[in-house]
Amino acid sequence: MAPRECEICQNNRAQILRPKNHARICAPCFTALFEQEVAETIESSNLFQPGERVAIGASGGKDSTVLASVLKTLNERQKWGLDLVLLSIDEGITGYRDHSLEAVKRNAADLDLPLKIVSYQELYGWSMDQVVAQIGKKGNCTYCGVFRRQALDRGAAMLGVGHVVTGHNADDVAETVLMNLLRGDLPRLSRATSIVTSTPSAAKAKSADGKVTMTNVKRSKPMIYAYEKEIVMYAHHKKLDYFSTECIYSPEAFRGSARTLIKNLERIRPESILDVVKSGMDMARLVPQEQGAVPEEVEMTGRCGDAKESGGEMAAMERKLQQDEVAATNGIGVEIQLPRSSKNDRELGSAHAHSRETVALKAANDHPDGQNHDRDQLAPVTLPTRTKMKQKPAGRGAEKRTLPPKQKLGQCEKCGYLSSQAVCKACMLLEGLNKARPHTGIEVG
Repeated sequence: MAPRECEICQNNRAQILRPKNHARICAPCFTALFEQEVAETIESSNLFQPGERVAIGASGGKDSTVLASVLKTLNERQKWGLDLVLLSIDEGITGYRDHSLEAVKRNAADLDLPLKIVSYQELYGWSMDQVVAQIGKKGNCTYCGVFRRQALDRGAAMLGVGHVVTGHNADDVAETVLMNLLRGDLPRLSRATSIVTSTPSAAKAKSADGKVTMTNVKRSKPMIYAYEKEIVMYAHHKKLDYFSTECIYSPEAFRGSARTLIKNLERIRPESILDVVKSGMDMARLVPQEQGAVPEEVEMTGRCGDAKESGGEMAAMERKLQQDEVAATNGIGVEIQLPRSSKNDRELGSAHAHSRETVALKAANDHPDGQNHDRDQLAPVTLPTRTKMKQKPAGRGAEKRTLPPKQKLGQCEKCGYLSSQAVCKACMLLEGLNKARPHTGIEVG
C-alpha cells in the first residue's frame, strides 16, 4: 500500500498519527501544529503579560525540556517580550537528580537561558536520600511533593519572579483527577484542572517594597491539553536533549496505579485522556471554591450546585437523592412525579398533593401547618406524600452536612508559607524528621 500523504500540507509523507484526533500528518506540520496549539492555550487564557519575568520549572525531563523550547520559540515568534529563566529543584536523589541536572545545564546553554538551582538540603536541611533513609520508601513522595512545591515558590521569590510555569501535560492532569476521585478528595479538583493556580492571598502577601514573596507566586500549565505521546514525538523530531530515567523512589507512589489505569484507557480509546480532564473540570465546578469563596446563590441556599450552572442536573439529582434518604429516615413516603421545572415543583408541590390525596387533605386540615403529627394512626389509610414544609428543613440540613469543608488560607506561623492551618504541612513533616536531630527551621528569603 502506498504511503499516505500528510493531511495538512498534502506534500510530505505522513509520519505521525495524532492520538487526539487521529490525524495523519508529517513531522514538520506536527511540530508547527503543536507549537500553535500551545500558543492558543496561552493566549486564550491570558497567561502572560508583556515584559513579564517567568520562571520555567526545569527538571531535565521531556516535559520541562519541551516546555522551555516551545516557550523560547513562541516568545521570539509572537513577540511576547517575556524574560525567561530556568528554575530547577535539587531533591538530593543520588543517581537520578544529579544526572538530570546535567541535562538541565546543557539545555540552559543551548537555549541561552539563565538557570537557578535550589536544593532541599539548602532549604530544609534534608535531602530526599536522607528522608528515605529515615522513613523508608512508603510515603516518601508525600514529603517530596510538599517540599518541592514550597521549593519552587521559594526559588521564584529568590529570583524575584511572580510566575512559574510547569510542564504538566494532559496525562498528568488525568492521573491527578483519578487520584482525587479514588481518594474522595474532590476539593482538590479545582487546583488540579485549572490552567492557572494563583495564591488567593497574593495581594495581601506582597511586601512593602513590592518584592515577590513566596506566597504570591502564580503557577500555570501551558501544556495542559498536550498528550504525553505528542510531547515525546515533539522532543524526538526537534532533537531535544532530555533525561528519561524514572525517579528511583517513585515505583511505590500511588500515582503509578492511576497512570496504569490511564494508559489502559488510552489503548482502548485515545480520546479518553482529554475526556477525563474535561470531566474533572466539570466536576470541579460543583465543588465550593477554597477560602469559602462559594458562589453567592450556593452560599445562601446551602447547595453545591445550581440549575443555571454547568452540571446543574447532576447537582439537582444529588439533592433529590439526599431528600429521599432523609424522608426514608423520618418515615415519610416519597412521591414519584413526572419531570417538570424546579420552580413549578416548588410552587405546586403542596397543591398537587392536596388534589390527589383526600385523606392527606383531612390530616392537613386537622393541623394548620400541614404536617401529619399522628402518622402511626393514619398510616393504614394515608397515601405517601411529602410536603414542602417537611422537606425543606431536613433537606437543607442534609445538604450542608455533605458539603466539602471550606479552606481558610492564611500563613504558617513558623515559616510564613501559605497554609490553611496554623503550621504548614512542610513544617509538620520537618518537625517529625527533626525529632531525632537538632531542630532545623525554615528561613524565609
